[in-house]
Amino acid sequence: MGQKVNPHGLRVGIIKDWDSRWFADKKHFGDTLVEDYHLRRDLKKQLAAAGVPKIEIERDGKKIRIHIHCAKPGMIIGKGGSEIEKLRAQCEKKLGKPVAINIIEVKNPDLNAQLVAESIASQLERRISFRRAMKQSIGRAMRLGAKGIKTQCSGRLGGAEIARSEQYQRRTPPTVRSASRFGCIAVRSSETTPAASSAEKDARDAGTDATTAATEDPAEIIGKGAENNADA
Repeated sequence: MGQKVNPHGLRVGIIKDWDSRWFADKKHFGDTLVEDYHLRRDLKKQLAAAGVPKIEIERDGKKIRIHIHCAKPGMIIGKGGSEIEKLRAQCEKKLGKPVAINIIEVKNPDLNAQLVAESIASQLERRISFRRAMKQSIGRAMRLGAKGIKTQCSGRLGGAEIARSEQYQRRTPPTVRSASRFGCIAVRSSETTPAASSAEKDARDAGTDATTAATEDPAEIIGKGAENNADA
């Protein structure tokens, strides 16, 4: 059986901090955890165009602080801060507490593992070759100073009948104490082969997954993905 460990979870408490920072008693812990999950899911979906790799949530007795890391902060802030005010009001209505939103810009999206994985995934949805998508992401990351990167794609690559995995890597993977980052995303797309019947074409689905991990030392990358993996 596989003995795989999430690269981020392995480093939490060693060189990485928790994405949710708050304390709750046993009675309210589960509800608070689910509330964080739903908040992240909804914000990621709503702000997908802005490139959001990470959302941190801090809570105290009276207020909730949300730190949104994004590649395009202007899309979230809006003209004169109008959009961020709407977002804050929306979060306050959902959570029932005062909310403060802090926008943190991601300076180099090509060196962020999650954003690289999402970039590869979007290219797969547009029918771009998975090999080209992975190799281009690796090239951009290395040119920007990454110390290493690993990408992987898994699924019915190229519409093949049998699922497989392919990966590309540059330089050495990080150690536990290296500042590596990891990103992963699943993609759903339908692909057909010329010999397939019309019924088979309608029913055929290909699943694609992109994952990334990276190290930054100033810029160290190690990306790993399940159908497309890129990292910065």
